Amino acid sequence: MMNEAIVAVATPPGRGGVGIVRISGSGLEAWLPALGGRRIRPREAAHCRFLDAGGGVIDEGILLFFPAPASFTGEDVIELQAHGSPVVLDLLVRRALELGARLARAGEFSERAFLNGKLDLVQAEAVADLVAADSEAAARAAQASLQGEFSRRIQAIVEVLIELRVLLEAGLDFSDEDIELVAPDRLSEHLEELGNRIIGLAASARQGSLLREGFRVAITGHPNAGKSSLLNALSGTDTAIVTAIPGTTRDLVRDAICLEGIPFHLVDTAGLRESTDPVEQEGIRRAREELERADLVLLVVDSNRHGSDEVAELIAREFEDRVQAGRLVLILNKIDLSGLAPGRSRQAVPRVALSATTGAGMAALHHCLLEAARGESAREGAFMARRRHLAALEAALDHVREAQRLVAAAPPELVAEELRQAHRELGTITGEFTSDDLLGAIFAGFCIGK
Repeated sequence: MMNEAIVAVATPPGRGGVGIVRISGSGLEAWLPALGGRRIRPREAAHCRFLDAGGGVIDEGILLFFPAPASFTGEDVIELQAHGSPVVLDLLVRRALELGARLARAGEFSERAFLNGKLDLVQAEAVADLVAADSEAAARAAQASLQGEFSRRIQAIVEVLIELRVLLEAGLDFSDEDIELVAPDRLSEHLEELGNRIIGLAASARQGSLLREGFRVAITGHPNAGKSSLLNALSGTDTAIVTAIPGTTRDLVRDAICLEGIPFHLVDTAGLRESTDPVEQEGIRRAREELERADLVLLVVDSNRHGSDEVAELIAREFEDRVQAGRLVLILNKIDLSGLAPGRSRQAVPRVALSATTGAGMAALHHCLLEAARGESAREGAFMARRRHLAALEAALDHVREAQRLVAAAPPELVAEELRQAHRELGTITGEFTSDDLLGAIFAGFCIGK
């Protein structure tokens, strides 16, 4: 039931100077004397003694009351700011339960804010993203989404889409009167422009998704080329075991770094070679799976041992598709032994000459990683986005492009249906169109008390 009261501790677990208990529901003003011994003015902080059922003092602190609808959830909200003792906070939660509240589910406060129209779905997700932000860039992007930046850009596209749907469907309604409200060539131009706007928004959303999800980088190459040393050099820790024995790395070794606010998820994989060892074969199989999922692959070769012909053959055999997609960087490692100059060269396959042991050339690799992660979207203002947003934008673009194809080849009813589907896909981002299953999955990932 939406109007039943819910309660949760809104501050992190453990001890602290202050702990907050939050209650949301209807008719909560009547609870104030039972909780704080007196009624208080809305939205004014009041120093109170928090009472148990027998009138005994649990603690003293600040009591706040936000009557509906001017609250975070759109319902009556009470906040009790007490000392940050887990025991005290538990007693306050138990007192709210005695008054008729129930324990809130994860994300239920934000879910109620969404269902009561206080936030759209993008803004509600941004609350969780702001709490989880692990860099300044991520925090600023989440705040931009919470302030409605992403939603406004979605709405601007939706408004154009609605105008096109109105013109097209009005023409269908007056088809018997032979009235053409928009010529096919003009409609095609409008659809081309609409598609380009979606592409631009998707580019910005990818940058926002990187700030949240991170950029996946797989390190691969010949055995004993220095892949594990490169992982350790990037992470600044001895995450991976390094030996002179080829095939040391058999399972996936993971670590994470943050460069200029963008999180990178690194994975060191088994060396690519033919092997009869069943354990190493399994490691190579897992390595190939990880390569498929990676946003970028660093192909590490020993610049002191492997010639250009051998490297070119390996690229052609294993990575031709990534060359075409611009998702492969060749790492010429061990330049401290080969004498190559450190740095980056732009070729069909970008190359970075470095030494994972001495650190020479690592700055060039950092720059290369940032450029790959940012792509063209680096020029856009950042806001937080999720993979589901990207999927919805891609699906909307597919429907718009299909509508454009059908303009000259099919009845207008089919064009109108494609635009309706595009509208629906965009609506799933902000929550205009959604399902209970999607809402459950989204809010289940929130903190209790949010």
